[in-house]
Amino acid sequence: MNRLLAAGAGLILIAATAPGQGAELRVMVKDQHGKLVSDAVILATLLDPRAAQRVRPLGDAVDQVDKQFVPYVKTVYVGSKVLFPNSDHVRHQVYSFSPAKKFELPLYGGTTAPPVVFDKPGVVVLGCNIHDWMVGYIYVSETPFFAKTEIAGTATIEDMPPGEYSVRVWHPSLERTEESTARRITVGADSSGAAAPGAAAPTNAVWTVGLKPLFRVPRASGAASPGYP
Repeated sequence: MNRLLAAGAGLILIAATAPGQGAELRVMVKDQHGKLVSDAVILATLLDPRAAQRVRPLGDAVDQVDKQFVPYVKTVYVGSKVLFPNSDHVRHQVYSFSPAKKFELPLYGGTTAPPVVFDKPGVVVLGCNIHDWMVGYIYVSETPFFAKTEIAGTATIEDMPPGEYSVRVWHPSLERTEESTARRITVGADSSGAAAPGAAAPTNAVWTVGLKPLFRVPRASGAASPGYP
């Protein structure tokens, strides 16, 4: 067995895939107006239970820069430890009331906050008790095969065992449920549609998703709690 690095996942993936047999899925996401969508999470679940993967989650981080969470959307594998460094010159108090992970980090600066373990799959909405406009998202994935779209609206998941996957899309502004976006895709297929025995051309797919207008609390201009700018 060989070790593979799942794209965008920050994970060590141990798969029963011979060298050169890893497949690749390239996804483009557009909204209902044809605009390319960034910060969309692509999740691919292998349908064959016999091809189970063993994954060791690694550490990850969501920074706080210019009174914003960076990145705005972060995807991690279930069980991952996430640090919340504060790169601002003011203190933050990070929290979440989401069912997938409820936590609160008392007011702090720098890198003094302990890591948070995200042990349930789902969406975790981040906030700051001091700065109301600060909103961020962590998507905790139950599958090791995931990626997030960049500004160009594209994302790539690499080193996937060839086979059939259920692939779905999530975005903070998604109009419908992420389950409604799911479709079956054979990754690493030859020209006949069957899984190729060796390295195959990347599998390409395009999603068009309906997005709600994005509402974000405007940043305060001069108004702040005493001692917490």
